[in-house]
Amino acid sequence: MTVDVEMAEASTVVASKVQNPQKDEEESTPLTLVEEIESALGSLQKAAANFDNRYVSKVHRDLGGIRRKVAKDPASLAQVIAKSLPVEFSSRKNLLDQLPSPSDQAEPPAASTDVLPEINVFFHLLVQLFLLDTHDLDRLDNFNKSVIVLLASYNRRTLDFASAKVWFYIARTHELRGDLYSVRPALLAALRTATLRHDDETTAMVINLLLRNYLLTHEINQASNLCEKVVFPSNASNALAARYYYYLSRINTIQLDYSQAHECVVAAIRKAPQTQLAAGFLQAATRLNIIIELLMGDIPELKVFKSTSGNLEPYLQVTKAVRLGDLKLFEEVLNKYEAVFVKDDNFTLVSRLRQNVIKTGIRIISLSYSKISLKDICIKLHLDSEEATEYIVSKAIRDGVIEASLNHEQSYMKSKELLDVYSTKLPQEDFDQRIRFCLSLHNDSVKAMRYPSDDSKTELAKNNLESRDDEMGLLQAIEDGDLDDFME
Repeated sequence: MTVDVEMAEASTVVASKVQNPQKDEEESTPLTLVEEIESALGSLQKAAANFDNRYVSKVHRDLGGIRRKVAKDPASLAQVIAKSLPVEFSSRKNLLDQLPSPSDQAEPPAASTDVLPEINVFFHLLVQLFLLDTHDLDRLDNFNKSVIVLLASYNRRTLDFASAKVWFYIARTHELRGDLYSVRPALLAALRTATLRHDDETTAMVINLLLRNYLLTHEINQASNLCEKVVFPSNASNALAARYYYYLSRINTIQLDYSQAHECVVAAIRKAPQTQLAAGFLQAATRLNIIIELLMGDIPELKVFKSTSGNLEPYLQVTKAVRLGDLKLFEEVLNKYEAVFVKDDNFTLVSRLRQNVIKTGIRIISLSYSKISLKDICIKLHLDSEEATEYIVSKAIRDGVIEASLNHEQSYMKSKELLDVYSTKLPQEDFDQRIRFCLSLHNDSVKAMRYPSDDSKTELAKNNLESRDDEMGLLQAIEDGDLDDFME
């Protein structure tokens, strides 16, 4: 009998141990696509009820995983749409027409059920992503027309993040189809509407989309005019601000304003998200930064090429040619990596470095020789003729690249004695630039701080007042000797 009891107890223990892992596995089982979408819809309902964009931010942070699952199982998305939207709802048919038929025909809600604008726009965004991932660009373009009309009918701040993403994919569709001009009127109208509604996120996104559109069509003056007319929102996210500074840097670089372009591209690199998803943007910004520094006459440090992942070998070879002042090596590198520079849209900017290579070579020669003939300079730098060499040397002297004088009759260049750099204004200018950067960083940090709202301040003051009353009551009880009564 004892053995039987022990065996029964052991069997129950084993059974309970067997059952507990099943419960743990059920709790740790990943959510299905339908459950993930329904969870996102619940967060959007909370955002609409509480007017809190933090729930919206959470939904868009998890959008990548939902997007990958929708591309594999679009029928589940159709199932959720059919279950969430009433039959008489205007957008229901348009959404379901873009997706395959749902496997499970769920019963739609009653006709009197209200559909939140946040949920409606979120469904349209998911359908956009599905059509984009399946490369059905023609259907996506027709679908985007209805989405533009839908966005114009809503004016809610909880839609700002979704509206910005929707406009991004609308512009992306036109870019992939090679139709960059037809989308401009819609983007300009969206910019005007978002500005009037104080929709900072959509305003920042549409400004970036217009700048990208103008840069892809090489309309630099249009892009520059847009930057002068609009004010980029200071409350926009760092990702949008980084992209805006990058576009601004390209515009200033093309317009030969290298100092302003360098400040913008450095700001873009610092504001960019330091994640794997932003690796491509950081590589593009680093390449542009290298070219700008070379055009300014500076040589990037070697750690720039080692710390950034990606193919920076062509830019390293260009930097070596500029540092050595070897015009022949520069032309070889330009011919070898021409396809890479064209793909990065930097070939025109790299071609400008030819003058910098010549200036560097002249500077090295002026430091090495106190007096040298123009013929020898022409041979060393592989220039076309002595006359061209004389023009280049005279321009270098006028631009302040070298401290020298040119004798036209006897065809030679004579270098002057080097001055002490601390007797010039150069150290003061560098120090002033560092101070301005520190002040700008301090101001941005102060603006980024989050302060409690007025309601929370009032509640905090009320709690402090109640605690102060309790302390005063305790002190009074101690003085009167009624501490036991107070504790009761």
